[in-house]
Amino acid sequence: MSGDSVKIIKEKIRTKILLRLRKQAEESRLQKSLLILKKLFACSEFKQAKTILFYASFDGEVETLEMMKQSLTLGKKIALPSLDMKSKTILPTYVHDVKEDLVLGSYGIAESRHKGLHPVACEEINLSIVPGVAFDLDNYRLGRGAGYYDRFLSRLSKEVPAIGLAFDFQIVNRLPRQEHDIPMTHVISG
Repeated sequence: MSGDSVKIIKEKIRTKILLRLRKQAEESRLQKSLLILKKLFACSEFKQAKTILFYASFDGEVETLEMMKQSLTLGKKIALPSLDMKSKTILPTYVHDVKEDLVLGSYGIAESRHKGLHPVACEEINLSIVPGVAFDLDNYRLGRGAGYYDRFLSRLSKEVPAIGLAFDFQIVNRLPRQEHDIPMTHVISG
C-alpha cells in the first residue's frame, strides 16, 4: 500500500472517530473515564511508576484531569507534554498542582505554565499515558496526524511502558501502519 493510500485511510478513520468523540454525551464520557481510571490504577505499570507523563484531554478524549489529581495524591510525580511548534517535539514538564499549573497551550490543549522551567528528562519517565484517536487490536495508535507522540515515544527507552487510553468505539481491528508507528504496551478501554 502506498504512503498516499495509508494517509487517505488514516484520515477517513480519524474523521469518523473524532466525530463520535465530539458527539458523545458528557456524562457518559466522564463515567467511562472513571472506569478507565480504575483499570489504569490497578495495572502494575501504574503501581510501579514514580514519574508519569499524562496528556491533558480535550475534544472528547478520555478525561485525564482526575487521573492526574489522584496520581499526585498517591505521591507520584506527573508531567504533561508542552509542545515545541518549531521542532515539532514534546517537552515533558512537571505539574505540581493541577488547578494552578495548567494553561492553554498549543492547539488549545492544556499544558504546564512552567514550560521550560521544570523539564523532565526522558530517563525520569517511568510510564507514558498516550492519547489516540483510534487504536487497533495490536495496540497501534492513530493520532491526530502531527506525529508528536511517535517522535517522542521513539526517544523513550523501550523499557518505559506506553499505555493508550480509549473508549470502546475507538478500538478498531487493524490500523494501516507506517514504519515510524510505535505500538503501545497496551490499551485500556471502557
